[in-house]
Amino acid sequence: MEFEWHNVVGSLGVMLILLAYGLLQMGRVRADALTYSLLNWFGPGLVLASLSREFNLAAAVLEGAWMMIATIGIVTWFIRRRDAGFADVEARDGIS
Repeated sequence: MEFEWHNVVGSLGVMLILLAYGLLQMGRVRADALTYSLLNWFGPGLVLASLSREFNLAAAVLEGAWMMIATIGIVTWFIRRRDAGFADVEARDGIS
């Protein structure tokens, strides 16, 4: 196997996905952490970029779905952070 740019990029993407899963299994990151979702967004993104050279439909569908799920996690993290900020303001101001 030749290590052309698409192989290097795809391999880096796979490493990010495996890193996220490994950190989760070791208890070093939580599933609802922004770091976990970002690793699971950039990893598949790199794999998808590598598929632009040697396309594989099954891999593209899997990685695209993986990115969409990670996007949900990222958006949810920001919503929770925003809502937590509002809750802090409401508690401070005595709003119920």
